[in-house]
Amino acid sequence: MSFPRQQARTQRFTIGVPRLFQVSPDGERVTFLRGRHGMDKATCLWHYRAETGEVTVLADPTALGADDENLPPEERARRERMREHGGGIVSYTVDDAFTRAVFTLSGRVFYVDLVGDDAAPRELPVAHPAVDPRISPAGDRVAYVHKGAVRVIDIADAGDEDRDRVLVEPDAEHVTWGLADLVSAEEMGRMRGFWWSPDGATLAVSRVDESEVNRWFVGDPDRPEREPRPLRYPAAGTANPDVRLAVVAVPSATAYRRDGRPAPAPIEWDREELPYLPTVDWTTGPDGDPTLVFTAQSRDQTTLALFSADPATGLVSRTRTESDGVWVELMPGVPDFTASGRQVWIGRENGTGERRVYVGDEAISGDDVYVRAVVSVDGDRVLFAGSPVGRPGDQSLWLADTRQGTCAPVELPEGADEGHGGLRSGRLRGDTLVLQHRSMDFTGVRTFVVRNASTETRRTHGEIESVAETPEVPEPRVRTWLAGEREIPTSLILPSWYRDGEAPLPVLMAPYGGPHAQRVLNARGAYLSPQWFAEQGFAVLIADGRGTPGVGVEWEQAVHQDLAEPVLADQVAALEDAARRFDCLDTTRVGIHGWSFGGYLAALAVLRRPDVFHAAVAGAPVIDWALYDTHYTERYLGLPQEQEEVYAGSSLLADAGKLERPLMLVHGLVDDNVVFAHTQRMSEALLAAGRPHTVLPLAGVTHSPADPVTAENLLLLQVDFLKENLKGD
Repeated sequence: MSFPRQQARTQRFTIGVPRLFQVSPDGERVTFLRGRHGMDKATCLWHYRAETGEVTVLADPTALGADDENLPPEERARRERMREHGGGIVSYTVDDAFTRAVFTLSGRVFYVDLVGDDAAPRELPVAHPAVDPRISPAGDRVAYVHKGAVRVIDIADAGDEDRDRVLVEPDAEHVTWGLADLVSAEEMGRMRGFWWSPDGATLAVSRVDESEVNRWFVGDPDRPEREPRPLRYPAAGTANPDVRLAVVAVPSATAYRRDGRPAPAPIEWDREELPYLPTVDWTTGPDGDPTLVFTAQSRDQTTLALFSADPATGLVSRTRTESDGVWVELMPGVPDFTASGRQVWIGRENGTGERRVYVGDEAISGDDVYVRAVVSVDGDRVLFAGSPVGRPGDQSLWLADTRQGTCAPVELPEGADEGHGGLRSGRLRGDTLVLQHRSMDFTGVRTFVVRNASTETRRTHGEIESVAETPEVPEPRVRTWLAGEREIPTSLILPSWYRDGEAPLPVLMAPYGGPHAQRVLNARGAYLSPQWFAEQGFAVLIADGRGTPGVGVEWEQAVHQDLAEPVLADQVAALEDAARRFDCLDTTRVGIHGWSFGGYLAALAVLRRPDVFHAAVAGAPVIDWALYDTHYTERYLGLPQEQEEVYAGSSLLADAGKLERPLMLVHGLVDDNVVFAHTQRMSEALLAAGRPHTVLPLAGVTHSPADPVTAENLLLLQVDFLKENLKGD
């Protein structure tokens, strides 16, 4: 099988890799998702016993009649925001005691027991279609969303007519309860809209009113018989949805029948000052009562506040404020709390310097760590992820014991190839660590289960197997360094067959180049596609310039009010540095290709630096930032009404008349993230300027192609286009 076909059918070799781990309180058992083999899109739920290493299937979607072609629209939207192209079981929740798991298939809800001998999944008679089912902490009830209403169903069937009951439902047109809005899911990482309290007595629920949000329409010309789908899209400078928060009591079926539906109790804060709601969660106060905690952010994103609320009285107090004159980054995993009630946070002291992990007011991470996320809080232990300063391509884990006052890097288990760093991720509970490792020294992912992770008796109990396919591509031939005066993380990938002294190769730059994503990573899997492009006769160059994560806050914020000049200048600088170091690059033949922000950067390159770049493929590019969403765009460029020159400087429409190099624009017609209007308007501007170009519209495709045939042929078409236009004299 060819590499393009294999990569497409394996979803970039992610199918078959174990993921989404949950660990029992005693650390003895682990659940996870994985297909049965590397091309099995019907993801199953699995159970692992640490003591014996036994792995069993808890739920197989094929046996349960899953139909991934008929997902509810809300579930399709959730998966699009999560970039989840798999099938079967793609998410699940477990109760606190790890006795039951709940998941959804095609709008149906199932639960499965995690203890005992009867592990057969059972379907719950919910209102169809159901979205985002979440089991209660006690494991006796499941809350879910149906048509914008939050409902709850008892797992035990007592024959009660109110077993499945509505807690709160839309109270006006364009209102939903319990679902995340587009910008919360796409840009803030908040994929959910309701949260169980620790005692299971109440739910915190978000209310979203989109009545003032732009109404756009996404249609697919390939299906003219279908009406265009309406889309509420908050473009930069326009109205956001009105997002509010309330607490809803969850009565028993008997109390519900006797007293009726409880009214939601609103949680109030200054939404005029802080309209965004990035995180919501619960903790237990000193008196043992549940306390609601949430963060709220200003529209200009220079202020992030942490609040606590008493669900009984509705009293809200601000407990922490993070400020930054540029923007406050939303950091994964916080806020959280240790078992002793100390707050876990990631912030910058007085809005300056690098980020630190704080427990209370004490910083537990050192100045030698670029902090990325808090991964887990297990009792009074905090597991966090970051990169050693000066090594942005590595990701390590640190484990801090706040009672002992210790903090140390997490070492790989005995018998694992330490290699040269790599990427490490994990989950900690019951002092059992599920540790995943990616490296340049092997293909794929290794997953270890480590018991007593924080003690001297630390031991590896086993390894959870990955069944991902082995790539049909030569081992990546990669050289990585820090390029130029700015020390830009850069990798060069050469063909396996190329020998020093042979004729120089045309260069293909393959950046993402924008915020929140890196491509220069110390893991073999990051270079599979670049290696295949190299095998076609290119020297592939990847550079993570200013704006990308991994280096430092100042590096990330260098794109403030200018998403064009810094990122393009760093691509040029990396190319020039590579050409000085290696004589195998033919800089008279330089192509560039990328997707999303990388697509924007590819188009930017041939429009503004045709002296350097000679052909470009721009996939799903943002062309005019005024067409992109509020939370992302305004973070970097401000409001378009106040920053006209800033937006003009980062837009590509005015550059259409400058095009003198071959440009291919590729875009999904039903993309609801970077809408097709970006490419359409660019093409119109190029046509008006009399500039030839190529447009490849992808029927039925959203922000990235999921269909294997489309994904495979897209790679081949890109290579043909680049080869044809980089032939040279």
